Amino acid sequence: MKSNQPRRSFLKKSGLGLLGSSLLTPQVFSNNHQIKSSPGSKKVELAIATITMDGFGDHNFEKAFQILPSLPFKNVEFNCWYSRTLTPAGIQSITDRCNQHGLVPICVQGSSFGAEGNIIKDVTHKLWNIQAAKQLGCRRVKFTGAGRGKDGGLDAVIACLKEIAPAAEEMDVLILVENHANNNIEFMEDYERIFQAVNSSHIGMCMDNAHFDGSNVDLLEVVDRFHSKIMHIDLKDTERFGIHKVVNYGEGVTRNDAVVQRILDYGFEGYLLIEMAPPRDENTLIADLTRAYNLFDKYQTAPKIP
Repeated sequence: MKSNQPRRSFLKKSGLGLLGSSLLTPQVFSNNHQIKSSPGSKKVELAIATITMDGFGDHNFEKAFQILPSLPFKNVEFNCWYSRTLTPAGIQSITDRCNQHGLVPICVQGSSFGAEGNIIKDVTHKLWNIQAAKQLGCRRVKFTGAGRGKDGGLDAVIACLKEIAPAAEEMDVLILVENHANNNIEFMEDYERIFQAVNSSHIGMCMDNAHFDGSNVDLLEVVDRFHSKIMHIDLKDTERFGIHKVVNYGEGVTRNDAVVQRILDYGFEGYLLIEMAPPRDENTLIADLTRAYNLFDKYQTAPKIP
């Protein structure tokens, strides 16, 4: 029988007590979806982020659900950066609308890591995102860091990851640590520190290609060094090296195809995410996103990713 000691130790250290026990119980919401992983060949699928349609505002995914039925995407990453989207009612609303439109939630992206001193709020926030992902029937949560040197720096990121790793392993949810330009999670050295400090099969990298270009980090070197920890790839194009400014695919310098081809050689399994953040041309958005799907559709394989 599997020991509950890691979980008890985790709950004790994070100070959750009875709240923590209920948080890790799947009956928190009315509709629970259990995740079942299955063996098989390596699987790669396309997905799209709601930020691509909703922008950065608190719009309750209304525009995303308006546009998604016109697109070929079925897999959706939900950018849950506002409180109402993470309440039980908010998660139920996402579930109902996905069911209505035949969409599949594949990841919950929460707000960034970062805390000065006491990290309890950061830990509980990340735990709740894990629970939200379980409730939506997906297996991934994603977080980036705060601005470079702010909110406790990389030390705070590592401290939080150490606390939540046992829960992620127990609940079988992958924690995707995403790089951003000018961020506590920005360079290869940052990831080296993270993975040396937190050795977990459930903590890996979300590789954001355009943000690495914005930080002048060699994309292929990232793949060669961290291919075993890359679990999710954000496909974007930035205008030029050293600046993160999103442009339409093919109009910038980001070598998305080269990255995908290289990591497939290493046996990558996961999602390739279309994440064209604003600003973008609203008049051509559906056409641009359909084109993006067609550009990268050649990399999709079956069966479905657990």
